[in-house]
Amino acid sequence: MCGIAGWLSYQRDLEARAEVVDAMIGTLERRGPDDSGRWIGRHAALGNRRLSVIDLKSGHQPMTAESEDGTVVLVYTGETYNFTELRRELRSRGHSFRTESDTEVVLRGYLEWGVSVAERLNGMYAFTIWDGRTEKLHLVRDRLGVKPLFYYPTDDGVLFGSEPKAILANPLAERTVGLTGLRELFSYAKTPGLAFWEGMREVEPGTVVTADRSGIHARAYWTLRTMEHTDGLDATVGRVRELLDDITARQLVADVPRCTLLSGGLDSSTLTALAAGQLGRDGERVRSFSVDFRGYTANFVSDGIRDSPDAPYVRDLVAHCGSDHQDIVLDARDLADPALRAEVVAAYDFPPCVGDMNASLYLLSKEVRQHSTVALSGECADEVFGGYKWIHDAGAQKASIFPWLVQGAGDQTVDPFERAFNPDVEKALGLAEYARESYRSAVAGIERAPGEDDREFTMRTVSYLHLTRFMQLLLERKDRMSMAAGLEVRVPYCDHRLVEYVYNAPWSMKTADGREKSLLRSAAADVLPRSVSERVKSPYPSTQDPLYAAALRDQTRDLLARTNHPVFDLVDRGLLAAAVAEEGPATTQGSRSALERALDLGAWFDAYAPTVRPY
Repeated sequence: MCGIAGWLSYQRDLEARAEVVDAMIGTLERRGPDDSGRWIGRHAALGNRRLSVIDLKSGHQPMTAESEDGTVVLVYTGETYNFTELRRELRSRGHSFRTESDTEVVLRGYLEWGVSVAERLNGMYAFTIWDGRTEKLHLVRDRLGVKPLFYYPTDDGVLFGSEPKAILANPLAERTVGLTGLRELFSYAKTPGLAFWEGMREVEPGTVVTADRSGIHARAYWTLRTMEHTDGLDATVGRVRELLDDITARQLVADVPRCTLLSGGLDSSTLTALAAGQLGRDGERVRSFSVDFRGYTANFVSDGIRDSPDAPYVRDLVAHCGSDHQDIVLDARDLADPALRAEVVAAYDFPPCVGDMNASLYLLSKEVRQHSTVALSGECADEVFGGYKWIHDAGAQKASIFPWLVQGAGDQTVDPFERAFNPDVEKALGLAEYARESYRSAVAGIERAPGEDDREFTMRTVSYLHLTRFMQLLLERKDRMSMAAGLEVRVPYCDHRLVEYVYNAPWSMKTADGREKSLLRSAAADVLPRSVSERVKSPYPSTQDPLYAAALRDQTRDLLARTNHPVFDLVDRGLLAAAVAEEGPATTQGSRSALERALDLGAWFDAYAPTVRPY
């Protein structure tokens, strides 16, 4: 796992701009704390910060291949889980290897198959190739968009980086945010390709972006397609288990300590149990880590989203599979620390505005990193198998808007922060209509399977929206918070083979036992304790400690005292003051969210001094 950055310029001599290239690479040190490298030619510069996971000694980047026609240079981040098979095939085709790394396999694969090498990769990856033979730069991103890759077109080329901060370190990139960026931030539906910063783009999942002297061109090498599902229920459950066994085995491969992130839910427990069985055959115990809050279990109150604390189910799973387990217990005051908020905002390069869940994930990642370099996470199983409560709500299924935005019957949406904008900003944003237009665009290309009835097609649509829009928000969060701590988090449920297979299984199979995630529950039944297998879906935990809300109010009072702070060009001061005045542990979730988001925005303005154009 690494961070990559670089610059293509056909009219400049980049060999004379090494200090700018180094500045771009240097912004990604947390993503790659183990090593740094760069390659600079006249028109192209590529750099890398490396987190060493496979072939620790000889996997240095950039990697190059020389020929009489020019140099081919690769910078790569992520993991290719089928690199052993690909290396074997490439050797049979005459290629030789200097290292044992998957990075060199991708480079040699490009020399053999061109950019079509992406179609042969199983993994999570983002990489850039400068082909000096053709003077073309290729930006490639994995099928599901697990690993990020941004680019910024210039007058004579392009800037690129794993995170916006790498691009913003180049003086050609302006720190400007327009109306589209703000809409994307607050609409809770990530539009593929769009980036928060004006002029910046994100390589879409499953896409190759090529820059040459004629401009920038994009080509999708993979999309989520409708295919006929011919397996019966028993065969489908069997195939899901077969895939999970293979995926887990592949993603446990590493030359560094690895572990699992365990919540006690069906998703992470399945991976932990499978990993325990596979490692146990070699006499090794799987390590597992959970996040908890001081006093959370003893004082837990159902909030309508979470029906139970995680800790009892974590204990059941640990006892069942024998993992070497550790709880990471966080304190409410630490979660509210302004310095921590600044680190979270810096990891994103924009104000994430989703509360303490980012902060706790970052602190969890930092602690896990003290023991392991690689962690397997249950992220995205809900999108793949249909786990969220709203997916099973009739109103959300029929609404003409993204299902996760529906609150209550019909297609009404409620966003507590929208009421905190200045009236002119709120009107200009038009978030409800923006979300509806985004929804219409998202559903336009969904294919109906032959003979598929209206009910099945409705649920196919719901699944498609979660896999292509909602899941991107979660993957972005997981990547930024873990990589800011130098922790590589692998997401087995994002294996494209599993996603394709389950996406095309009928909804009737996905709810065969009358509940959510029937296929996953059936596939993992033999490795889980009954309490975990039957547990109702519970999202990632959020602190309920009143000390956290009190700290938010104190910090917001300080922000309100800063009369000329630019955050109030967006946020309504009076409405924010009203949220601050809502004292005591009964602070509503809406008011707490308004405080958190205003503080995130304030920290972002302080760190980036952006130009914001909301009209």
